[in-house]
Amino acid sequence: MTPILRFLALGAVLGLSACATSPSVETATPQVVPGYEAVEDGGFMIEAVEARHLTGGRERTEVAYNGSEKPGTIVVDTFARKLYHVQENGRAMRYAIAVGREGLSFRGSGVISRKEEWPAWQPTANMVKTRPDLYAEFAGGMKGGLDNPLGARAMYLYRDGRDTMFRIHGTIQNATIGHATSAGCIRLYNQDAIHLYDQVKMGARVKVRSQAESLELEGAHMDDAWGLAVPETPESIAQKELDIIARAEQEAAEAKAAAEAAAKEAEEKARYAAMTPEERAKADEKAAKEKAKAEALAAKEKAKAEALAAKEKAKAEALAALEAEKSAKAAERAEKKRLADCKRKGIAEKDCPALEEAEG
Repeated sequence: MTPILRFLALGAVLGLSACATSPSVETATPQVVPGYEAVEDGGFMIEAVEARHLTGGRERTEVAYNGSEKPGTIVVDTFARKLYHVQENGRAMRYAIAVGREGLSFRGSGVISRKEEWPAWQPTANMVKTRPDLYAEFAGGMKGGLDNPLGARAMYLYRDGRDTMFRIHGTIQNATIGHATSAGCIRLYNQDAIHLYDQVKMGARVKVRSQAESLELEGAHMDDAWGLAVPETPESIAQKELDIIARAEQEAAEAKAAAEAAAKEAEEKARYAAMTPEERAKADEKAAKEKAKAEALAAKEKAKAEALAAKEKAKAEALAALEAEKSAKAAERAEKKRLADCKRKGIAEKDCPALEEAEG
């Protein structure tokens, strides 16, 4: 079993005290949101976060802060699933988080006493003993990388000089942000983990709110039909009931479509198996032609799109060149005027003030 497949099973395993999570690779083409583009970091290519995962206040945002913590403090609200990095003048940078069981078990405060880029991860002895099929291979540790549960960055919380096993870290499981998860500590989109990591200083205080503090400052929160934390309002409760029905209908429709597709595939296989060798040869030839036709059409569309992109690029470059030429001519005219003005005033060329000074 490959590392990525092994970690897809981690969500079902209990006692994940080292804050691991189960990465998954999303294949849909993302709609790019500024700040969440694909980025190369440390030799690894981090995929863009799809816009659909940034709805409902999950995008990194500077907000007014109503807490009493000092600037530089990290405040974690596991109930509202938000993390704040407190700034000056009553402001804070707010990040959406996913909270694992280990994240829920910690309350109070500590300090960031260790920071790592592309950190290594090691399962606990109990994890290796309980599920050797998943963890034995990594008993000696797993080096940093896209498959690593701690993502691109990790910040380690200490209390009284001891590691609390509480981590704030990145993840490639973008769909989990905003949710309560089965394992792990506090995870952010890798892009947000990098952003926070760059702002946080060693020794920064971390405050994890109690439920009472969360209720006072954020208000009551609940899980919607998809497990995202949202403010608990009459509107949210009513919407959840509607969404549960809609989700059940959607899942039923998907299950029906999958069953029909499987039945059709089985029927096609049975029909193919019943064919004579001559009929199979004809069917294979027809399928090959249809596949070639589809591939040719896809290649044509791709070439068309590339040609259009190249045309737009050339147009933009030509426009930029024209603007540069205009700017150069304007600068040349301004320079001639500067020298002419100095000459008219009897100022030697070497003593002629620069254009900014002359205009001032």
